[in-house]
Amino acid sequence: MNAHSALPAAAPNPIATAPGNLRRLVLTGFMGAGKTTIGRLLAGRLGWDFLDLDASIEARTGLTVPSIFAIHGEPRFRQLESQALASALGSNHIVLALGGGTPEVLTNRLLLEQTPATATIFLDAPFPTLFDRCMMQALNPPATSANTAATALPGQARPLLADPATAEARFLARQPIYRRLARLTVDTASLTTDETVTALLAALSQPPTLRR
Repeated sequence: MNAHSALPAAAPNPIATAPGNLRRLVLTGFMGAGKTTIGRLLAGRLGWDFLDLDASIEARTGLTVPSIFAIHGEPRFRQLESQALASALGSNHIVLALGGGTPEVLTNRLLLEQTPATATIFLDAPFPTLFDRCMMQALNPPATSANTAATALPGQARPLLADPATAEARFLARQPIYRRLARLTVDTASLTTDETVTALLAALSQPPTLRR
């Protein structure tokens, strides 16, 4: 299985065993890809812990991600992000959901590539699908969300939503990075979250092939 492997169709029976000798599964993708939702389900199926990297940064700083950007700027946020990532990768039996921009930073890519027993998974979908999902999430936030951004207007909760052209340009720039970094790539557009998790576990249970 190479870095650009696509996933097979979802298996009919769930798999609840750890994938090979892996101790960390890292989900990447653009906003709306389902990293947090799928990550929680995947962790539950494995009996592992789940961590959302942005939520970890917010817990460490006491600020929302948009507030960190507004008050301290993106360079400071990226420093905090790399620190939180290094800490998370020190844990075993964890499913980690990254922020959409995390893989753009070289330090973060090196951390992900050089941490043993770690597999990075790219949750892909066409940009229109991702954008529509984000709009629906912004308009219908989870009732249990404690994040103040959940009650904001769509463009406030996810600033890129205010400018679809900018959002699509960022998506197109990031997509090749996601693909290069990932051991597995799955198109989530036509799969339910349960189907995605089952397919991921089935694929990860297969012996890896050498990268070309």
